[in-house]
Amino acid sequence: MIGTWHGLVIDCPDPQELASFYRELLGMVPVQDDGDWVVIGDAPDRPGVAFQQIPDYQAPTWPGGGRPQQMHFDVKVDDLDEGERRVLRLGAQRLEGGGEAFRVFADPVGHPFCLVTM
Repeated sequence: MIGTWHGLVIDCPDPQELASFYRELLGMVPVQDDGDWVVIGDAPDRPGVAFQQIPDYQAPTWPGGGRPQQMHFDVKVDDLDEGERRVLRLGAQRLEGGGEAFRVFADPVGHPFCLVTM
C-alpha cells in the first residue's frame, strides 16, 4: 500500500449548495467549510467528500459528448422508487439509462450518480 484514501474532490459552482445535496443523499455531516471549499463525511477524522468552487464550471454531458462524466457515486438504496422520489425532491434530475437494479440521475449541477439495489 502506498497510502490511504483521504477524499474525493468534486468541482462545482457553489460548494455549500452541492454539499447540502450530498449530505442529504449520503447521510453525512459537515466537516469543513471555507466558503469555496466544503467537506462532508461521516466523521472529521475519516475520508470525506470535498466540493471546490470553480467559477467557469461546465456540467458533464450524459451519456457522452464533449464533457463526459469523470466520476460518479453509486448509492445503494432499499427501494428504487422511494429513492428516486427523494432525490428528485432534493433537486436531482433523472437521466437516460438504467435497468432493473439501478437508475441514473444528475445532481443539481449535472454530475451523474446512480441509485442501485445490487
